[in-house]
Amino acid sequence: MNFNNYQQEVSSYRYGRTFEEVASSVMKSVYLKMTFALLVTAFVSLGVAVLAPQFALLLATNSWVFWGLAIVEIGAVIYLSARLDKMSGTTASMLFYLYALLNGVTLSLIFAAYSLPSIAQTFFITAGTFGAMSVYGYFTKSDLSKIGSILYMALFGLIICIVVNLFMNSGTLDLIISGAGVLIFIGLTAWDTQKIKTMVQMNPNATDGRLATIGALTLYLDFINLFLYLLRFLGNRD
Repeated sequence: MNFNNYQQEVSSYRYGRTFEEVASSVMKSVYLKMTFALLVTAFVSLGVAVLAPQFALLLATNSWVFWGLAIVEIGAVIYLSARLDKMSGTTASMLFYLYALLNGVTLSLIFAAYSLPSIAQTFFITAGTFGAMSVYGYFTKSDLSKIGSILYMALFGLIICIVVNLFMNSGTLDLIISGAGVLIFIGLTAWDTQKIKTMVQMNPNATDGRLATIGALTLYLDFINLFLYLLRFLGNRD
């Protein structure tokens, strides 16, 4: 598909609306769902840190507990991503928010590791960076698919480095991983936004809610990962 032609598509796209109108409507749903999921995660993580600080400290100090929850989360993401097309829009949304809640429990550990002001500062920096890259991905006329393929390969390499560093415990490698993570998820934010917009064109049922949930989950994961990698640079440890 010629991307520039895709960007110029006009005429009645669906139900008398142009493609741009349909895409704008779906993206609004994507951002609303993503924002709500982020709020769920933020309030749950803060609630656990305030009301059950011993549990947050356990996550920060016991790698077995942390990785056990992390594996459950990874499994939940894989299941949700694989089954979204077979779920109703309501079911998909509820499972997405349930995942955001579970993620909030895991992320409560950051309140045991970093000061609250640095967490808040990093969050706003993440929001600004994410917003800028998502706007770029939505409006750019350049095809980002090649960059996206490279970024996904880089992400796979990053995961391997993280696993290796679990055994090496190298500060230098950890710094490299953090820097690479920031760059990868900055790029993925733009690419995933453009990919969602492309999916609107390709999916005849783009307005049924499920596509908005898929897009929200994708961008939610980009935001959370970007935030965590930036926090490793900008966060002040207690």
